[in-house]
Parts: sequence; structure tokens; C-alpha cells
Amino acid sequence: MSTTTTPATTTTIPTSLRRSISNTLKGSAGNLVEWYDVYVYSVFAVYFESQFFSSDDKNSTIYVWAIFAVTFLMRPIGSWFFGRFADRHGRRLSLTVSVSLMAFCSLIIAFAPTAEMIGVGAVVILVFARLVQGFATGGEYGTSATYMSEAAMPGRRGFLSSFHYVTLVGGHVLAQTTLLVMVLTLDEEAITSWGWRVAFAIGGVAAVAVFWMRRTMDESLEKSVIDDTKSGRSKDSGSMRDLLVNNWRPLLLCFAVTAGGTVAFYTYSVTGPNIVKTAFSGGDVITGTVINLIALTALMLMQPLGGWLSDKVGRKSLLVFFGVGGVLYTWFLITMLPQQTNEFAAFAILFGGFVILTGYTSINALVKAQLFPTHVRALGVGLGYALANSLFGGTAPLLYAGAQSTEQVPLFIVYVTIIIAASLAVYIFALRNKAPNWLDDELVMREAQTSRTRVPVSSR
Repeated sequence: MSTTTTPATTTTIPTSLRRSISNTLKGSAGNLVEWYDVYVYSVFAVYFESQFFSSDDKNSTIYVWAIFAVTFLMRPIGSWFFGRFADRHGRRLSLTVSVSLMAFCSLIIAFAPTAEMIGVGAVVILVFARLVQGFATGGEYGTSATYMSEAAMPGRRGFLSSFHYVTLVGGHVLAQTTLLVMVLTLDEEAITSWGWRVAFAIGGVAAVAVFWMRRTMDESLEKSVIDDTKSGRSKDSGSMRDLLVNNWRPLLLCFAVTAGGTVAFYTYSVTGPNIVKTAFSGGDVITGTVINLIALTALMLMQPLGGWLSDKVGRKSLLVFFGVGGVLYTWFLITMLPQQTNEFAAFAILFGGFVILTGYTSINALVKAQLFPTHVRALGVGLGYALANSLFGGTAPLLYAGAQSTEQVPLFIVYVTIIIAASLAVYIFALRNKAPNWLDDELVMREAQTSRTRVPVSSR
């Protein structure tokens, strides 16, 4: 494995495709388990809702999604902590710690007492576990996006780094598969009583294998950089001051790139499947679950295709495709999906949204990683993503639930469309398909930064 050295930072660049693929698979395996732990909550929320809130409370569903949204407040904190840790002590160790923390909290939820047992204390335990998971997830995204972008070979970065979202969506697919197995083998009472606990426990147990895999993957941050940080010779690695003073423009751009993508992602891939589940819940819950599972599997499998295509036509082209599609399609998806009683029509509408979404999901991690120099990359990617994700992504299901209960769904649609449109403007005017970037042209970017020369931002 060869290395590329710059005056301030050093990253290891894989020269072997086989090695690059191996590191990608090991990095993405942990991502799969961690995002399963995230999505098992949204998939099984309808079943464990009555375990933590009274079934007589008409606002119980809003409370459940409020907890889902509140956990996103911890993501910026987790991004700061784990991003700084990854830039100073290595990506591998940061990823290993985050997945372990995530899994431990899944086990806490799996064995949590119900409201019937300890009253409001049950909700306190649930909120605590989810807040800690939000903290861990904030660190997972930025560090894994950084690692998988750095581990990917130049020329194939789009394809290989797309597996970041293959496993992110794969976590949702795995959660939906778990639900399907249960609805086929258990009755609703059993799932409500204890089946949801098994679903959470699966994530905790799976972390054991992932812990070993992440310990054996290569470190993408050069050992000399880690040693310099430990000895105190390097002060800039993972520095918030350096990020905010010298890299505030890419941080702002990372936030803007994420905003439209994250609100679309949670609207299309979380709210969308929940709409389908509700539409087919009146006696045909299996059909709704199957529709969601097939559609999410298709979304997962489209990620490498989007990444490969971006290697050919550029990242900006796909982002613009997503932005235009999102602006035009959101109204149709949210308005028409609840009206469907035909499973093929429901699938087609959901799948159409996922095709559009792929323009963002397949390459967003790489686009953000290219914006930052190595010594603040994990911190910058994670913090820019987490801030936008907390404001616009995690709140989307809650806002939809609130809009639905007050019959203001059109306002929700306008809200989502405006945010996507704002990001579309950024894709069009602030990004270029062919320009230097920090992953592929670090020396050029560093010279430009030193001389204060404005270099066009690349999305290739």
C-alpha cells in the first residue's frame, strides 16, 4: 500500500483493487448493523408504541416520532466527538467504538421495562438509549463516509463509496425483513408483546462480528499522523478552530448539499414506507410489508449503479437529477401514495421516488469527503451532515405526522419541496463536475489554500 504525503497530513491510498474492496466490505458491514439499529425503531414503532405510552392517548404516535426526532439533536455532538477522534486517532478505532456503543443501546431497549411496569420511567429509558444511539450515529456517518471515500481507488471512488449507502439502506431492508418474518410467523399480539424486543436484540448481537471485522480493516489515516497527534506535534488534526476558521466554506457547502438530500431521504424512505404500511394495515399487513421490502431492496441495489454512473458523468450531474426530480415528484408521492389500494401502483410510486433519491444517496458521502482536507475531513463531513440532518432529516417523519393529524399535509409538501429546491440551487451554482478536490488533488488544494486562491469545488 503506497502513501501520499502533504506538509500537514498524510493519508494511505490503496493501490490494489482487491484491497480496496476488502476494506470497503469491512467498513460497510459495521455500517449495516449500525443503521439496522437506527431503522428498527421506525419499522417496529407501531408495535412497541403501546408498551411505552397508553393506547388511550391519541398523541402516542406523535410522541414516538418525537423521540425519533429528538435523538437527532445528539448527532452534531456525536459528529464532533467521533470526527475529532477519527482525525486524531484514526478512522478504524472511531468506527469500532461507535458501533459498539450503538449495539449496547439496542440491547438496553430490547430489555427495557414497559410503562405498565415502572410508569414514566420506561419512556426515560427509551429516550436515554435513543439519545446515546443518536450520539453514536452522528459519529458513524462522518467517519464511515470518510473512511470508505479514502479507501476507494481513484477512478472507482463513486462505485466503491456508494456501498456506504448500500449498507445504510441495507439496515432498513434488514429491519423490514425482520418484520416480514415476524408477521409471517407471529400474530400481532406476539409482536407487540415481545417480538419487537427480539428485533432490537438482533442488532446488539450482530455487533460482535462487526467489532472483529472493523479491527482487521486497514487504517486509512497514516500512522505517522496518529503518532504526531499523540505526541503533541500536530495541533490541527480534528481542530474545530481550524474547521471554522480555515474550512468554513466547505462546512457550509456540506450543510447545504445535505439539507435537501436528507429531508428527501427521510420523507421518501421512512415516511413513504410508513404510508404504505398504513394504507395496507386494514387486514393485509403482509402486503404492505412486502411492498416496502422490495422497494427498499431496489433502492439498495441502485446505489452501486448510481456510484458507477457518477464515475462516468460526474457527481454534479446526479445531484442535479435528484434535485430536479425531488422538486417535481414530492407532491405526487405524498399525495398519491396514501390513496393506493393496489399493491403494484403503491410499489411503482414508491420506487419512482427511490430512483430519484439515488441521485443523492449513491454519491453524497463522496461529494462531502472531497470538500475537506484530511486533518479535518471526518469532523467536517460528520458535523456538516449532522447539523442538516438534525434540522431537516430526523424531523421529517414527525412533521408529517403532525401535518397529517391537523390536515395540513400540503404545507408539509411545500416545506420539503422548498428545501430540496434550495439544495438544487447549490448543486447547480456551487459545484463543478471537473475541478480539483481534496481526495484526488490534495497538493493542488493545499497550495491554493496557502495562497488564498479560490479553487472551484469539484463534484467529480
